[in-house]
Amino acid sequence: MPTQTLPIHLDFRSGLPIYIQIMNQIEQKVSGGVLKPGDQLPTVRALASELRVNFNTVARAYRLLDEAGVISTQQGRGTYIMEKPPLEVERKLRRQTLEALARQYIGESKRLEFSDAEITQMVRDQLKSWKEAQESDGE
Repeated sequence: MPTQTLPIHLDFRSGLPIYIQIMNQIEQKVSGGVLKPGDQLPTVRALASELRVNFNTVARAYRLLDEAGVISTQQGRGTYIMEKPPLEVERKLRRQTLEALARQYIGESKRLEFSDAEITQMVRDQLKSWKEAQESDGE
């Protein structure tokens, strides 16, 4: 399925770098079956124009996805979704995303002058709360 437009929704206030948001959403579309191996992605310029972001932002996302084996850019032919990346590549991408989220959270918390102990306790509390909500949803 040649892709003319790629529905990606960016949150410019989230603090999560735009290129990470683009990567995450492409990966989610691949894992969710919306994008399948062999599907063509928009060109870097077309996606940058559609999202109203800098060309280099999309180029960075595509380059990292290419390095991870999620997509393949073929000079003169376009950019295509690859077969599912190897498990170690998928783990690396997930780790990079989690690190970016953690840096964002810690950076914002430190900017608001929370202590390390307060930050750590909040993460613990939220994990506990999330688990409890998941367990009650399963009942």
